[in-house]
Amino acid sequence: MTNIEMAAPGTVSTRGQTSLFVTGFFPRHRVALLVLSLIAGLVISYLWSAQLVDDQIGFKTANGILGHDANTTQISSIGSGILFAFVTGMAGSFTACNIAAFGAVGPLVGQHQTRKERFVSTVKPLGWVAAGMIPVSAIYGIIVGIVGTRMPQFSTAQTSGISPRTAQSMIAFGLVGLAMVVLGLASAGMIKDPLAGISRRFPNAPLMVMGALIGGFLVGRPYPLFRDLFRHAAKTHNPAYGAVAFSLQSLGNIVVMGLLFILLSYGTGGRVQRWLAASPGRIASVTASAFFIAGAFTLAYWELRVLGRLGYMWFPTAPWNN
Repeated sequence: MTNIEMAAPGTVSTRGQTSLFVTGFFPRHRVALLVLSLIAGLVISYLWSAQLVDDQIGFKTANGILGHDANTTQISSIGSGILFAFVTGMAGSFTACNIAAFGAVGPLVGQHQTRKERFVSTVKPLGWVAAGMIPVSAIYGIIVGIVGTRMPQFSTAQTSGISPRTAQSMIAFGLVGLAMVVLGLASAGMIKDPLAGISRRFPNAPLMVMGALIGGFLVGRPYPLFRDLFRHAAKTHNPAYGAVAFSLQSLGNIVVMGLLFILLSYGTGGRVQRWLAASPGRIASVTASAFFIAGAFTLAYWELRVLGRLGYMWFPTAPWNN
């Protein structure tokens, strides 16, 4: 049993940090934090408009950068496919597939607390996130290059129930969502830190785990622009191309997240870090809440909302999503 002692008002302290995401200080009202964060994730999943984000933001951004209609123009070569991968990855930053990545910003912001931190120190955590993300993306790209058109994600079959592509999306995002909820529970001190053991040997392992989860988005992503890239990679049967293209797609996904992190942690002159440091429980609250909201959104959007759309259960639909 962990020894617990009282810390600053509103927090509970254990006797030590176990990983980057588990600081040793926990919010006193952790159950309320969990419930409110889960409700926030559910509400966002209800309000989320894929048409607005995919079509109005994603497609227009990609079209503007590429100079042509990204969704209808065929990928003509491996070179154009590599450019397409990074651009569409960046354009898809705000899709429902990738929005959970912004849950990583909260845990990252509190890592540096002095104004003397150099820019390279500010972006260093993003390097560890990329180090965990790229191997997952590259391995999946290699698998797609080998298996090709036999992948469930390649299927265009129209079924009255759960299609192979939908099943793959639900499984992939379900696992990512559950992992984020578990990390949130650990950050709030409600369960034992699952990353404590590996963090003792590799302190940056939690950031790599976060990166691996972001890389896992590609395994389930049905975003039309990624599907175009996926189908091209599958048809070429070139594992090296698949690895490079999918890695660049994931790197594009975290560009906006990275800029937001830099703005919060470096561009504000350390004000955000000082606010977090003023109360030991704030970093834990922000970290846990970010994971809870991201996990709840991912599970609700890709499990409950999909099952509701297919008629397996009831899930409320916003008027603009009818």
